[in-house]
Amino acid sequence: MRSRRLVAVACTAGVVLSLLSVNAQAAAPKEGLRLLTVRDSLTATHTWYEQTFDGKPVLGAYYVEHVDKATGAKTVNDGRIAVGAVDVTPAVTAEDAKAKSAGVPEGANLKVLPGTGLVYEVISDNGKGSERTLVHAESGAVVKSESLVKHADGTGKVFSPNPVVSQQNQNLKDGDDADSAVPAAAYRSVTLSNLDGSGYLKGTYAQLTGAKSKLAYNKNNQFDYTRTNDYFEQVNAYWGVTEAHKYIQSLGFTNINNEAQKITTLGLKDDNSFYDPNKDQITFGTGGVDDAEDVEVVWHELGHAIQDAQVPGFGPGLESGSIGEGFGDWWALIMSSADSKDTTTTPLACIMDWDATFYTTETPHCLRRTDTELTYADRTNSVHFNGQIWSRALFDVYKKFGRDKAARIVLEGQFSYVPDTTFAAAAAATVAAAKKLYGDADAAAVQAAFTARGIA
Repeated sequence: MRSRRLVAVACTAGVVLSLLSVNAQAAAPKEGLRLLTVRDSLTATHTWYEQTFDGKPVLGAYYVEHVDKATGAKTVNDGRIAVGAVDVTPAVTAEDAKAKSAGVPEGANLKVLPGTGLVYEVISDNGKGSERTLVHAESGAVVKSESLVKHADGTGKVFSPNPVVSQQNQNLKDGDDADSAVPAAAYRSVTLSNLDGSGYLKGTYAQLTGAKSKLAYNKNNQFDYTRTNDYFEQVNAYWGVTEAHKYIQSLGFTNINNEAQKITTLGLKDDNSFYDPNKDQITFGTGGVDDAEDVEVVWHELGHAIQDAQVPGFGPGLESGSIGEGFGDWWALIMSSADSKDTTTTPLACIMDWDATFYTTETPHCLRRTDTELTYADRTNSVHFNGQIWSRALFDVYKKFGRDKAARIVLEGQFSYVPDTTFAAAAAATVAAAKKLYGDADAAAVQAAFTARGIA
């Protein structure tokens, strides 16, 4: 008979607020916490810890300290979870647990799931992004299986931002990637900056991944293709991600997903794209309009990577997932606004309209809009539907303050989100960021945008 060891722990759940002068990078404030990451925003330093139990991570738990750079005041979000007594000796082997996964397993790690006990977390890849399977370490039963990717349903990829917008023409169709389907005027010659000089689309803020034989290459870094060539999508994706990161840097943020974001346009033939936090990779599909042809799709998916970088593990709940979709749509809008005009033919609030030509008949063609009249009372079980409530509030912030100021407020606020944040909590964090950055009057204007959507 195997030996059994029971360990009990009690932790306080909830939010603890204190005003103490502290060093945000000091040792963990309590036992059972392990430093996860430190993030810097414009006004504060944000130090994230993961809760551990007998040295194993506790799923769904978090502990974060926000230290104001000006005053030294510390605010704590305490998301630790009471665990109770847990048998910490597994009866099931890691190999047995991996056999329960739906795809090719990458590993199996012991973790504690509150209310369940010791589980193996098995991460696997089924060809359409990472999936997490939780296997009970005592019985071997599958407790839960879920996709880890952040989806955008039916997407298309852009020019600048896409042919429908640049040509103000709702009658354009994909034409199976034919060059003749899109006028030459829709193409824009751009500078592909921050390349590493390898001859591939790899640089400071973005890198295309996949088999080298299928990646665009030019020893002189000249990547001039039209849409009939699959390399065209890779150029669109590289440029879109790089320009977005350069914009974030120009706002004063130096610690938001500040890396070479992995991107692939290979292997997924579905009319869908997603961000996979386990791989930290964005995958663009080629069904319908090839998603990477619509840069608004690129910017939407990058929105998920941005939030995941600011708040580790962001978006597991219905409301937080809805905020993620709404932010992605809004991020596409404000990036697109630099090259787009809000017209009756193709409104700025109409998102991913080139991609949407493949599966919509009404005009203007929109995957979603950011100017709906939806309120919190209208929410459903769909993160994409609910996201329109959030994106409308942010759209009103954009209209009030303009692109740069609105972006600073929203990005700064997101540093103070927690993974499973609610609409109300996220709104409060955004209002608080506006107050810190610009004062009471602007904070009141941001609050009004959320209040109009029924978000308290």
